[in-house]
Amino acid sequence: MVSLIEAQRDILLGVLKNLTRGDEWKVLVLDTDSKRLIDNVLDQDAILNENITNIELITERRPQSGDTDAIYFLTPQPLIVDCLMIDFQRRRYRSAHLVWTSLLHPALKERIDQSPIARGQISLFRVLNVEFFPRESHLATFRDPWSFPMFFHPVCENLVRQHMEDVAQKIVGVCVSLGEYPTIRYYQPPNANYKASSLCHHLAKVVQAELDLYAKYHTDFPPQVSRPRGVLYITDRTMDLFAPFLHEFTYQAMAHDLLPIAEGDTITYCTIINEGAPNQEIKDLPIAERDRIWVENRHRHMKDTIDKLMSDFQRFIKDNPNFTKDSQGGSNSLNAIKDMMAGLPQFQELKEAYSLHLGMAQESMNLFQKHKLAELGSLEQILSTGLDEDYKKPKGVEDTLVRLLDEESILPSDRLRLLILYVLYRDGILPSDLNKLISHASLSPQNLSIIKSLTLLGAHTSRGLKDPRPPRQPLFGRKSPPNNPEEGFALSRYEPILQTLLELHASNALPADRFPYTRPPLDVDDPTANKTSTPAASSLRSAKPTWAKTRPSNSSESHQRVIVFIAGGATYSESRVCYTTGKATAREVFLVTSHMLSPALFVRQISDLAVERRRLDLPVDRPVPRVPREVLEEEGGHAGGSTGPGVGPAVAAPVGGSTGPIGGPAVAVHVGGGSTGAAAAAPAERPPAQRMHTAPTKMTEKKDKKRHHFFGKKDRH
Repeated sequence: MVSLIEAQRDILLGVLKNLTRGDEWKVLVLDTDSKRLIDNVLDQDAILNENITNIELITERRPQSGDTDAIYFLTPQPLIVDCLMIDFQRRRYRSAHLVWTSLLHPALKERIDQSPIARGQISLFRVLNVEFFPRESHLATFRDPWSFPMFFHPVCENLVRQHMEDVAQKIVGVCVSLGEYPTIRYYQPPNANYKASSLCHHLAKVVQAELDLYAKYHTDFPPQVSRPRGVLYITDRTMDLFAPFLHEFTYQAMAHDLLPIAEGDTITYCTIINEGAPNQEIKDLPIAERDRIWVENRHRHMKDTIDKLMSDFQRFIKDNPNFTKDSQGGSNSLNAIKDMMAGLPQFQELKEAYSLHLGMAQESMNLFQKHKLAELGSLEQILSTGLDEDYKKPKGVEDTLVRLLDEESILPSDRLRLLILYVLYRDGILPSDLNKLISHASLSPQNLSIIKSLTLLGAHTSRGLKDPRPPRQPLFGRKSPPNNPEEGFALSRYEPILQTLLELHASNALPADRFPYTRPPLDVDDPTANKTSTPAASSLRSAKPTWAKTRPSNSSESHQRVIVFIAGGATYSESRVCYTTGKATAREVFLVTSHMLSPALFVRQISDLAVERRRLDLPVDRPVPRVPREVLEEEGGHAGGSTGPGVGPAVAAPVGGSTGPIGGPAVAVHVGGGSTGAAAAAPAERPPAQRMHTAPTKMTEKKDKKRHHFFGKKDRH
């Protein structure tokens, strides 16, 4: 099976190999953002092995290297172009091979084109649309949590159009990296009456236009393969509001929910190595795709994960009798195994891996018991499925809810999640009842605004006493109960809507009214129809992107590829079902999203929907970055160059924080429907940019109370 990590790694290494042929060494110049992208998939040694003599940051002081060629791998930001132009003015390198992570804004491109000094030093100009971060083999994110308010906060409406184009470019980058020119379908919410209800429709149209453009200028795309044509589903967070709030008890989801896992350029967990031994050490260990134990266990139920960790370690002991000859006692508990781990000096990497996962599993189970998550999870499953463990209409829901909201061992954050799930389950409750429940749960009155903000995602949070209450219907209807439910299944009955989507796709039974096509295939009944057609493009880019050619895949050519994009963030349960359902249906399923959501992060982002824009800290609203003084200073220590000390970018960043081109006229897209002008979903037609010199190679987080009367008689059903 193809891996997104390997695909992007091969693209980036392919660029370096093509530009460092021969015996000459070159300097690689990066900026902070492009360095994060490269560091995500490449080790420094792999870069230096490609005749790279040094890796430098364009925003830092660097020596003059007039006898060496440079490969610039840069993000198309005004600040970075400023630094680049200073390099050209000082002739810092002998020649420059420019490789951009995505398309330049036309004004930035024109600035370079119109500089004779720049043109005289540029040997290559190339655009690589690779601005996405493969996190797992079949999961990519944009590391962009600000995408959620930009799509769903009412005060960000003027940013939506440009943000859509930025997101579309990144989605296209994933598609081309996989060698897929997919059929596109998008989520159409039923009976939608909220502002963002047409988000998926607009975004799908923009993605379609961008894919068509790429295909128009690349006759070798898509590559000829025997597998069915892929499909891209454009969805958003509103499709499934239950998933982000539920307690999941599979290893990955549970760990990210309960533990202080650090989310940065690398994902780490602080654990103790050699606990209790003289050489005890506190260490931040990475949780990465290269960790075999993590990959094998992350989608297992926590109980099964612990059993697997213990059985694997016991097998290791059996295979290494010399290690255990002085050991006392058994190895049938987590604590016993952790004690034995301290005696593994010759197996450092294995020791750290087991210390990491045994520690995470043990702490997760401690919190599970301490905060009564089994009892809490049981009610959560009833609220999310609408059925009890016997798949019948539940009874006593309100009594159980009130009791758990009064339970001191349950965290306030978990009480809020439970209350939100109840409001979703009831499809809105009486405002007076909501206020009473918040007070009973000892929650701050400010939490009321969090619940009310769910209306921006299509939820009903309040309901009048006499309002009709039709039964809540799942998006795809109810499934039949399983014949032989697995042990522990009672706390895992809820299936993310994405799972049903993928199952219906595999059986060719996904309703077209819920998931329309941007361009219907020639035969809707045939999922492989229209596999190789290349529709005429409706517009041109101001800079024709050049991509790395997609390498031949080692995966089975008969397996269709399904790409799912979730705007506004995805959950770890949704990531899991992409793997499990893909395997069960003989499909390769790739999940793409702006960022990954933990329940705590999702609650915080919903709370942000009620704050002023200035408090959102959007990148577009931050002060325009200026060229660092150390870049402006000459080798002798004085400021030089035409820019002058402290002078900001000569070209302001586009509205929305985009680093890509603005498509066509300034037409505002309103996700509530329609636009303020024509052709809002597609960029305006414009000619491809002129190339300089060498033609580029194609790249692909027990009080006493009054007794309240919580539920009006007519509100209990």
